[in-house]
Amino acid sequence: MAILERRIPTEALLTENPSLGAGTMSAEWALLVECARAKPDYARLNAQLRTPVDWTAFLGLIEEHGISGLAAARLRKCREAGLPLEILHELRERQRALMFFSLRFSAEMFRLFDCFAAAGLEALAIKGPVLSVRCYGEPGARQYGDLDLIVRDKDVMRATELMIGLGYEPRVSPAAIQAKKAPGEYAFRHAETKLLVEFHTARTFRYHPRPLSVEHLFSRQVRVRIDAHEIPALAPEDELILICIHGAKHFWERLGYLADVAAFVSRQPLDWERVESAAAEVGAQRMLQVGLRLAADLLGAPSPENIAVPDRPDPAVGRLAKQIMRWLPAGGTAPPGIFERAFFRMRMRGGLFSSPAYLLRLSFSPTEEDWVDGAENKRHWFLDALGRPFRLARKYGRAGKP
Repeated sequence: MAILERRIPTEALLTENPSLGAGTMSAEWALLVECARAKPDYARLNAQLRTPVDWTAFLGLIEEHGISGLAAARLRKCREAGLPLEILHELRERQRALMFFSLRFSAEMFRLFDCFAAAGLEALAIKGPVLSVRCYGEPGARQYGDLDLIVRDKDVMRATELMIGLGYEPRVSPAAIQAKKAPGEYAFRHAETKLLVEFHTARTFRYHPRPLSVEHLFSRQVRVRIDAHEIPALAPEDELILICIHGAKHFWERLGYLADVAAFVSRQPLDWERVESAAAEVGAQRMLQVGLRLAADLLGAPSPENIAVPDRPDPAVGRLAKQIMRWLPAGGTAPPGIFERAFFRMRMRGGLFSSPAYLLRLSFSPTEEDWVDGAENKRHWFLDALGRPFRLARKYGRAGKP
């Protein structure tokens, strides 16, 4: 029994903008989707470019959806379609800026791993330039704003001291770390370059339905080659699970999340039995299935027909995919409200008892946003947990907007 059995109805791809008329897909959205496909059809891209396009709206869309670099690389191959010169110039500038940004980040990543090795610390790179290489063949093809690393919980204090010594300012104080406070991530910003680095541990991966064994990730690690450097990274099966959980965490509100999944399964040789096992290990089977379904139906990623579901197809996967398609074209500018968010979290987890337990855990697991200023290392976590639902209600209570 295959994991992907039904296709998303065409109606689900339509925008809900009344000005476009009922059952109308905007030219800008259609072009955006074609640019994000796992294997773009350049004949179809050229045909779409011959239709009227609101280029100001399109440039805004590719930024909101995090695919500026991808769109620029693909549209620049379509000059015969009469792409306006000013748009071609803008795309070229965006691509150049992304390339320089990637070079800075990659160089800093190399430096950090050298420093970690010298200090006897282990880390794994996730997302960022490593994912870009895995998905698109080069570190500057996808958009990212920070460098994400996985470290062990026991190494967080030593890693923090190392980062401070390298000129980084920690968002989480050493006192809070010693008090065993668990943030959303351990973030560091360089005082001069402003580059952002975030550490993740087993305690910060809150959106994994079941506790994540970081030791398993380290034991299965591989090396990804970037500019003659061998960077420690997740096994491809673990990275696929992680980016699907990350997309679910953010309600799949950006096309860039799906573009990464589509490109990843198109380029990476994957052991699908290992993928299924890794998803079951953290209870993320449905999150994986939704990511694969959307990537296949919307962006032409290959359907992994050899992945078997345990007993019967999960009907919630198709319903969740249709729900995501309602808000996806907005690119996060029209997020779901607080109750829709809550139900989505539960349905994405699945299970009569496990889904409400997952929602409760997320609702009462405080991060640094829930800590009281000046008392990060003094106030008990239980008080932070009690205040978290009220902060979330204030943040998302009005049509999902902060």
